[in-house]
Amino acid sequence: MSETLRLSDVVADLELRYPPAAAAAWDTAIGLVTGDPGRPVRRVLVAVECTEATAAEAVELDADLLLVHHPFLWGGVTSIAETTTKGRVLTGLVRGGVALYCAHTNADDPPGGVSDSLARTLGLLDVEPLVPSTSPAAPPGSGTGRIGSLPRPVTLAAFAEEVAAALPATAQGIRVSGELDAEIATVAVCGGSGDSYLDDARLAGVDAYLTADLRHHPATDFRAVASRPFLLDAAHWASEWTWLPFLAEQLVADAGARGATVEVHVSDLRTDAWSATFGARA
Repeated sequence: MSETLRLSDVVADLELRYPPAAAAAWDTAIGLVTGDPGRPVRRVLVAVECTEATAAEAVELDADLLLVHHPFLWGGVTSIAETTTKGRVLTGLVRGGVALYCAHTNADDPPGGVSDSLARTLGLLDVEPLVPSTSPAAPPGSGTGRIGSLPRPVTLAAFAEEVAAALPATAQGIRVSGELDAEIATVAVCGGSGDSYLDDARLAGVDAYLTADLRHHPATDFRAVASRPFLLDAAHWASEWTWLPFLAEQLVADAGARGATVEVHVSDLRTDAWSATFGARA
């Protein structure tokens, strides 16, 4: 007979993998947002973020927990009245009996986290952190981004096609800066907004750097200094969604280690902000 898995068990296991103390100092809206730690957890929905759509999906699924990456209650929220979007979402989750948990920057850097999952999704070999973590709270092997080798050298254009096929589709697709017929063998990746680590990617000596939210001036100035690494820019949501299937496996494995079972669903709802692109030219 299977043991009963409680919300407190899921939280404890998550926080062993992704310690809140390892989060960035400004990232204070992580952890359990709503839910009774003593309630059983039978079904979980994982998503990049809690929106009206993913919250409704969790309620319709009869999930006991909605586990997301992006924080939901940033500073300054003083009301959860149903006249506000956040109020409607939270009230709907509470009425539906769905707990909400957010794991943000504490889930970016550890093994099995966001950037590690992106590297694994792309099949990179000999993966290691781009910038090793110095936090004493971080699990061994933690660090910002990842670097690794491709199974075989390919052109930049071919690699961009592989990235586009591996990540969920978005209106943006994959933007590329570089010589499309140049051969690449080593890659750095950083899930989410990663232009703060452009110089680290250059110092790592990789041929290409994949991240999201690359801005015009940092990217232009970066490419003016040296030809490599070439740049690939994915949609923020897509670059982090690749964590979800791995997270689902982790939740099932952690429950199993407790002698319990849990059903985990990965949300395929696209919560990327952009819905279409017009007038693109090669």
